[in-house]
Amino acid sequence: MKGWRARIGFLVPPGNPTVEPEMFEMAPRGVSVHFTRMTAHGAAGTHDGQDERNRSQIESVDACLELLAMVSPNVVVMAHTATSYTLGREAEAALTARIEQQFGFRFITAFGSVMAAVAKLGVKRIAYATPYNEATTLQGVAHLREHNIDVVSHGRLDNVRNIYEENDERAYSVARQVDHQNAEAIFLSGVGMPTLGALECLERDLGKPVISAASAMMWHALRVSGIGEAVDGYGQLLRER
Repeated sequence: MKGWRARIGFLVPPGNPTVEPEMFEMAPRGVSVHFTRMTAHGAAGTHDGQDERNRSQIESVDACLELLAMVSPNVVVMAHTATSYTLGREAEAALTARIEQQFGFRFITAFGSVMAAVAKLGVKRIAYATPYNEATTLQGVAHLREHNIDVVSHGRLDNVRNIYEENDERAYSVARQVDHQNAEAIFLSGVGMPTLGALECLERDLGKPVISAASAMMWHALRVSGIGEAVDGYGQLLRER
């Protein structure tokens, strides 16, 4: 039987090619990962129309969860950070509570996973890096501050044609760009931009924890599922379970 330790479900944006391979890469033995794509229309991965796509995805959540529920997951993750920025703190909390009551399994978000990771690491001051446009990046800064996180520096990748065309090297460069002497950790937002290959290098080079939405999702999902295994190669958060 697959998933004999835990089964983790993910709600993925329809055009995202990054979440599945990164989650498969990090999953420990005996933990299975399962995916359903949310509904959104228009060009995938572009800055234009992102907020509209976020809202379409939110509207499709219940139908997607009905499908994922059929594999009896221990937890389902909404694998899209910017959707939390569109929802806002209160609406995200309300959505999470309603889904858990309605479906009977744990439901977490990418952003909520980052907040749990920050609490685990005991940090309050972060540098924040994104592949988004300026408006969405500032929306993320405001959302972090609403959760009592001090964003001491922020920045975004230049010349992004499509987030899904980005790579670990570019994730590394934007993290270096935003690093600040007062930042206790760096947060790389966005699950469409590959980040896993950059995390260990960044932590060695900068001497501080580096969290990506992807690493935080897997760490939080494992924690919620009662899996205490350390996962090497993806930064302090997963290594020090």
